Formats: sequence, structure tokens, C-alpha cells
Amino acid sequence: MGTFTDLAEYLALPRTNALTVSPDGKRLVAAVSELTKDGAEYAGTLWEIDPTGAEPARRLTDPARPASSPTFDGTRLLFVRKHGDGDDAVPAIWELPAAGEPVLRAQAPGGLSNPIARGGVVLAVGPRFAEDDATDGRIREARKTGKVSAILHSAAVVRYWDTDLGPAIPWLYRIDDDGANPLAPLPFGGFIEPHPSLSPDGSFVVVEDGAARGTAVRARLVRVDTTTGDALPIVDDEAFEAHAPAVSPDGARIAYLRESISTPESAPTVTLWVHDLATGEDTQWAEQWDRWPGAPVWLPDGDAVHLAADDNGHAPVFRVDTERATELTGDDAAYSSLQITNGGTAFALRSSYLTPSHPVRIDGGTVVDLPPVAAHPDPPGTLTELTSTGPDGARTRSWLVLPVGADADHPAPLLLWVHGGPLGSWNTWQWRWNPWLLAARGYAVLLPDPALSTGYGQNFIQRGWGRWGGPVFTDLIAAVDAAEEREDIDETRTAAMGGSFGGYMANWIAGHTDRFDAIVSHAGLWELPGFGTTTDAPFYWRTEMTPAMAEANSPHHAVTDIRTPMLVIHGDKDYRVPISEALTLWTQLLADSGLPAAPDGSTEHRFLYFPDENHWILKPGNVTVWYETVFAFLSEHVLGESRELPEALAPGPDA
Repeated sequence: MGTFTDLAEYLALPRTNALTVSPDGKRLVAAVSELTKDGAEYAGTLWEIDPTGAEPARRLTDPARPASSPTFDGTRLLFVRKHGDGDDAVPAIWELPAAGEPVLRAQAPGGLSNPIARGGVVLAVGPRFAEDDATDGRIREARKTGKVSAILHSAAVVRYWDTDLGPAIPWLYRIDDDGANPLAPLPFGGFIEPHPSLSPDGSFVVVEDGAARGTAVRARLVRVDTTTGDALPIVDDEAFEAHAPAVSPDGARIAYLRESISTPESAPTVTLWVHDLATGEDTQWAEQWDRWPGAPVWLPDGDAVHLAADDNGHAPVFRVDTERATELTGDDAAYSSLQITNGGTAFALRSSYLTPSHPVRIDGGTVVDLPPVAAHPDPPGTLTELTSTGPDGARTRSWLVLPVGADADHPAPLLLWVHGGPLGSWNTWQWRWNPWLLAARGYAVLLPDPALSTGYGQNFIQRGWGRWGGPVFTDLIAAVDAAEEREDIDETRTAAMGGSFGGYMANWIAGHTDRFDAIVSHAGLWELPGFGTTTDAPFYWRTEMTPAMAEANSPHHAVTDIRTPMLVIHGDKDYRVPISEALTLWTQLLADSGLPAAPDGSTEHRFLYFPDENHWILKPGNVTVWYETVFAFLSEHVLGESRELPEALAPGPDA
């Protein structure tokens, strides 16, 4: 329990992010994030995992020299690490021998990342200003010496999440014995993630590529020759986007995810398709399966793929073939980073609300835990499921985290925590949004999957499409009602919280009910008509809501009805939900809400602002401040108890 009562101890836990396996299955390597010695940031490290489970995990690299993106070139382990001095250091491709120090494999002026290897061919991605080296070098030097940061845009997308796009654009590089050789550009400045998949013989690679659609961009699949760089679109249709390509073991087919272009009236669908390179035909697999598939990984015989998919509050591994999807794992967990060897052995990361991500081997229908990088912390409470029914008769399921000692004689205060997305699900361990940190402080935490959540079928998503303030809101309130009927829940002490879309719902809840004692809104949408033109992907917004829908679902119209103290949290580097949303909310809360600032300027509301963070709060020190501020705010308004803020959070100018 100490892990969750002591934030420093919690933040120091290593976090396993991804796996890679050698083709022969003899080596399994995990990419891990670890806290640096000074505690200022997380650094990537690589760990060796024994595929048989006989030996403990062992560290391969030191966090003092961060490493990431491991991949195998046959039996040789490649990874990314910076090369160079000071500000001139850029990511490069390194090789880690079985014994000895890492060896530099390839570098490029703008850096290299995301290596992949197959058939003796190694590719990576790196930014370039121009195709020829001389022009690229001149532009790079001119911007460096002139300290120029300006970017002149001619396309709609100018930034993405927390990154300003351009003027350099990503290129595919081929890593040969003579170094890194530019192969082909990837348009749209990195807005479309390439997700490259090499053919078994390494002769071609299939990437996601951006195609213009008016002022919008959609993802298509392009085949690139790894010798000439010649590119040919192979899956390209105005009606859908194509994602997550995977070349089949015989090199003849491409499995991929097809996402329909949504409209304000129709939610997107995600389905699994296979493209035949010889005939150009596309075939949907498991056509009757009513779930959204994740990225496919081929089985060696080419008759089926493995993938993970959200399903009723979990994310199992499924075997999918032309006719059906068959669940393999059958437990209350979520799986990611699926890997399959040439011999057919499957590995993955497994997590749930009881354990963080850790490596496992999947033998048929049996899941075998492999030695983790660190021991799993013991949760300070219990986990149960709860079902509720909304006004329209739809069923909503939730996870309910209960603190130690909660019972009829000692009911726990309730915190409603709304997930982001909104197309997502509460089904896996969360480092950023961890309910056990609240449970360790005595709160019961309700994690519902309301309308728009994935894992419950297309109709469940469609119920809330374009109606964020409708079925989503009533599903959440029904879930709270069901939780409050329990004897171990104190219905007189409650709060609501959420981030991103969850922050939007926190804002909506604040203006549409007074039942909660406190509201925490992180990176929440507030004024929807304005948001649609300031977010980093405004063309997506146009496929989600009409102007009339945005007006009808905008929380700012109910500001005068907000009578609940609100803690507003936002990072200035958030391009997905721009800081303008929080600034507008904050100004209107103090001036126009039903709980306005007093004549002397004092207020029960609070605004926690992070100038150097994005949509998520990632720096360990800032994470500590985030949680301690949330704890203090909830303690004051839900428990009626005063709690000290961290010393680093100096009083603001209005204190």
C-alpha cells in the first residue's frame, strides 16, 4: 500500500512500454521507462526478458544514456540512442552486441528513429528539408546559424498534439553498410504516422501515407520499393482511412484496418481487411464481428492474424481469420505490443487494473507470466464490476475501485472518473490516471464506460455520436446512481473528474447538476464552436459535429448554472485541446458562474497551469504537483478537511 500513499515511490516504478522478439524466438527485449537519478524525467532503457520464464529480467542499457525503439535485424539487436554533443546530439541507430558496448550503426543530420528490419533490410525514419544532401545541409545550417524557427505553411495541418509540423518532413531511410541513405519522403510532415511494415524478403515496405481530401488529410497505404524508393498507392479510397498495415508471411497480402470517414450523423467503423497485391482485391475478414480490431500481426502460416480489441471492459487477444474472431486469452486483462515468432510463439504485454503492463507468453489459450522488470505493487483495495441502466434502457458497465475498509459502517466517498477519447474504454492500467492513488486516500473510484465507449458494439458508439451531452451524460449519472445504492458508498460525499473528453464531461456535469461537491476538469473542451477551429485537427471535428451540434453540446452555455467548486487544469503545449479552452472557462467561471469570484477577487475555483506540459502531464515533478493539488482540492470540498499543497507550488499572485 505504501507505493500508492507515497507519490515518490509510485513515480519510481519502472514502466514497461513495448516488446520486440527475435524472429527465432530466442530473445525477447522490452522497452522500459525509468526515473533518472535526479528524478527530473523518465529515460528509456532496454531489458532482456527470458522467453522461457526461467531467468529474471536483466537490464541491457543504462538510463543515463536513454535508449528506445528496439528491433531485431535477424539476431542483432538495434535501438535508438542520441549521438553527438550537447544541442547537436540527435537520435541515431545503434547495435547492441551480445557482449560489449553498443556500436553506432547509422546516423543522419536530422536524426533517425523507429528502425524496422526484415529480410536483411533495415529502414528508419528521419526528417529532411530537401531530397539532395547539399540543399538539405544549406537549409539546416541557415536555420541553425540564423536561429530561425519560422515555418511557412501551405497545407491545412500545422501542428499535431504538442509538435509544430515542418519545415522538415519525415523520410524513409535505408540503413546499409555505407550508412543511412534517403529512400522516399513521407508527406504531410509527420501528421500521418507511417507504421511501416517490411516484406519478408525486404524488397518493399508498406507505409501509411497522407492523401489530401480538400482541407483534410486521410491515411492511405503506399508500397515503397526499398531499392529504388519508387512509391505506389495500393489502398486508396475517399470513403475510408487505412491504418496499421502488416505484410503477410508470403509477401502477397496486406492486412490492415479500415476506418470509415465519419459524418456528424454517422460514427466511424473500424474493420479488418486484407489486400491482395496481385489482384488488387480487398476482402473484409470476420465481417460479422461487432468489435473494433487493433493492429493485426500475422501467424506464420498466413491463415489468420492475432490482434487485441476492446471488449466489455477488457482488451483480449483474438485469433481472426476470414470467417470469425476467436478470443484466445479469456481473462480480465488488456493486451498490447503483440509479437509472433517465425515458429508461431506469441508474446505480449498484459495489464489490468490490478497489475501494470508486464510480459507474457501466449501458448494457445494459456497465458504464461514471464519475469517482470519490477515486482507488481499491491493495490490498496478491491476491484469489482458494476452494471447500470440508462433512461433509454441501455446497459452501462463500470469498474469500481474500493478502498481498504469500505463497508456499510465506513462508507467511502465516491469519485466519478470519466475516460477520454471519447472513443475508448476504461480497461487497462493507467500510469497517468491511476485510481489506486485515490483509493489509498480513502476514495471509491467509479470508472464507467458510457455511450461512445468502445468494446460494446457499433450501436453503443452510435448512441452518443454527435450527442455528447445526451446519452453519455445520462449513462454517467445512472452509473453514479447505481454506485450510490451500495452500502459501502457515501452518497453525501462525491466528486467528478475527467481529462480531455473526460474534462469536457466534467465541464458539462458542472453546468447540469449540483449533486457533486467538487469537479476536476483536466484539458477539457469548454466552448465547442471555438474549439473546432483551434484544435490541431479541425477537419476531424468537421466530421464529428455540425455547427448546430457544437452549439447544442457546448458546456459554456450553462456557465451560470455552475455552483460547484471547479479545479481547472491545463498545459500550454496542448494542441489537441488548446489552452484557450481553459482560459475561456476560467474567465467565465470567475465572472459568470453561479459561484463567481467575490468582490475582493477570492474564489473557491482553482486553475492549475503547466506552461511546459502538453495534453498530458509527463514530467515527474509536475505529476507530483498534479496529484497533490487534486488531493488537496478534493479533501477540502469532499471531505471538509484542509490539506497542504506541495511546497514547490508557490502561492499565486492572487493568494
